[in-house]
Amino acid sequence: MNSPLRTIMTPGPVEVDPRVLRAMSTPILGQFDPAFTNMMNETMEMLRQVFQTKNQWAFPIDGTSRAGIEAVLSSVIKPGDKVLIPIFGRFGHLLTEIAERNGAEIHIIECEWGKVFDQSVIIAEMERVKPKVLAIVHGETSTGCMQPLDQIGPACRKQDVLCIVDAVATIGGTEVKVDEWKLDAVIGGTQKCLSVPSGMAPITYNDRIEKVVAGRKKVERGISTEADQSDVSEPIRSNYFDLSQLQDYWGPRRLNHHTEATSMLYALREGVRIVLQEGLKERFERHRFHEKALVEGIKAMGLELFNEVPWKLPMVTCVKIPEGVDGESVRSMLLHQFGIEIASSFGPLHGKIWRIGTMGYSCRKENILFVLAALEAVLIRHQAQVKTGQALQAALNVYETTNLVMK
Repeated sequence: MNSPLRTIMTPGPVEVDPRVLRAMSTPILGQFDPAFTNMMNETMEMLRQVFQTKNQWAFPIDGTSRAGIEAVLSSVIKPGDKVLIPIFGRFGHLLTEIAERNGAEIHIIECEWGKVFDQSVIIAEMERVKPKVLAIVHGETSTGCMQPLDQIGPACRKQDVLCIVDAVATIGGTEVKVDEWKLDAVIGGTQKCLSVPSGMAPITYNDRIEKVVAGRKKVERGISTEADQSDVSEPIRSNYFDLSQLQDYWGPRRLNHHTEATSMLYALREGVRIVLQEGLKERFERHRFHEKALVEGIKAMGLELFNEVPWKLPMVTCVKIPEGVDGESVRSMLLHQFGIEIASSFGPLHGKIWRIGTMGYSCRKENILFVLAALEAVLIRHQAQVKTGQALQAALNVYETTNLVMK
C-alpha cells in the first residue's frame, strides 16, 4: 500500500497531526490493563476540558461521528417520545432519520440552506410542541453555517426539554460551552477540528440525560450479577450503543462491553492533549485567523462567497461556483494536478458551491496559500474570469499585517 500525499482542505476528514499518527503506532495493551485504563481516565478528563464541562460522563463512542449521535439518541428516545428537530442543512435530516428509527414522534421546522434560525423561533416552537428532546446541529458543514445556542440551552432547561447537540464539526475549532449554554448532551467528532482519524465520537452528557439512561438500563445476561437483574419496560434497543452499559465500561466498574479500539484511543488521547497544549482560546483564534486569510484571498480572486454572514462557520468557507464552470472538473484537476482535495455539497447546493475546510492540523498558512494558488491556476485553465495574482497578495496581507503570532 502506498497512499498518495494529499493536502486535505475538506470539511472532514482533515489531515491528521503527525504526533497523533506516531501515537497510533504505540504497542497494543489489553483494555483492562491498568496502564490502559489510566489512559482512558486521562482521556475522559481532557475531554471534559475540551467540552468545557464538569459532567461526569465524557468519553468516546467507538465508531464514526454518526455512531456518537446514534448512541445518544438511541439511549434517550423511546417510541412515542416527541422530538423537535430544526433543520438548516443535511445533518438536521440525519438527526431526523435516527430519531425516526427509534420510534420518535418527529416535529420539524426548516429554514433555507445557508441560513440559521433566530433562537426565539426555536424556543417558541418548543413551547408549542412541548417535546421531550430538542435535537439540533451546531455547525452545519453542508452549508458552512453555525447555529447560535446560548439562548436555546437555557430555554430547554426552563421548559424541561433535553437539549442534544451535534457539535461534530465545531468541537476543538470554536467555542462549544456545554455547561454555560446548558446543553444536556453534546456529540463531537475526531476527524474534523481534533485532527484525529475518523473512528471515534467523543460525547458528553449531564445528570439529566443520565437519569433517563438509568431508567432504561439492562445489563447483558452473560455478564450480569444478581444485583443487575431488574425489569425494564423500555430497555435501550441497541446493545452496542447502550450508554448505560458504556458507563459501566468507562466507569470504575469496568464491566466488559466491547473490545476497545486501542490505537484509536491512543490517537484521541494525543489529539485532545494537543488541543489543550495549544490552548482553547488560541486554537479558536487560529481557526478564525486562517479563515480570514482564505476569505480575503477568495474575494480578491473575484469569486463570490456563498455565506458571508454573521453565522458563518469559521472552519468551512463555501464558494459559489462561477457560472459556466464545471465544479467537479475543477475539483478533479485540483486533486490530480496539485494533490489538493476540496469538497462539493449536497441537496439543493450540489453543483452550486465548493466547500473549503480549514480545520485542525489542515488549518495552516502553507495550506491556505497553496489552495489559493492552485484554485486560481485551475480556474484559469477552465477559462474562468479571475483576477490573476490578487488572491495570494490578499492572503499575504492578512498574514503580514496581523499582530497575532500564528503557525
